[in-house]
Amino acid sequence: MALDVERVREIAERVAASSGLEIVEIEFLGGGKARMLRVFLDKASAGPGAEPVRENDPVTEGITEGVTHEDCAKFSREFGTILDVEDVMPGSYTLEVSSPGLDRKLIKAADFMRFTGSRVKLTTRQLVDNNRRFEGRLESFRDGRLTLDLSVASHKSRKKMGAAAGEKIEIEFANVEKANLVPEI
Repeated sequence: MALDVERVREIAERVAASSGLEIVEIEFLGGGKARMLRVFLDKASAGPGAEPVRENDPVTEGITEGVTHEDCAKFSREFGTILDVEDVMPGSYTLEVSSPGLDRKLIKAADFMRFTGSRVKLTTRQLVDNNRRFEGRLESFRDGRLTLDLSVASHKSRKKMGAAAGEKIEIEFANVEKANLVPEI
């Protein structure tokens, strides 16, 4: 029996939605007896503009509650049980469930819209202003184009970006090869 990737994703999304969670990414790694299914979860409301961890607390101001250990454990039990009962993952495998982390990947257009205002690092497929690597604040995402303010980049990134550093730049979403949030602590 072959692995039905879409069926695994559909089950994961259904189980996550029932707990107010969202699937950020699913990875299938390894082969044979060393297969791993890795699922990254987040709260559907986590991100800029989400409810703070504790209201009117200067220590947690600006910090939003993301996925918890309990969320991951509950999802793992429910999802793993369905996969095993329906034999969707034939043979042995390891299921790993976690949050995407502070430096989470931005994959879908919805991720770029959700994290507008956040700092990001990204790599493009094609050169943009003679560069493929950028760091800056995601100012906007509209009509398949994102605008980055490069003036907030780290000193190291500014040196790499050269003449483009300190400017704003527009990049086509289709040209984004890889993107991650840059934690601001």
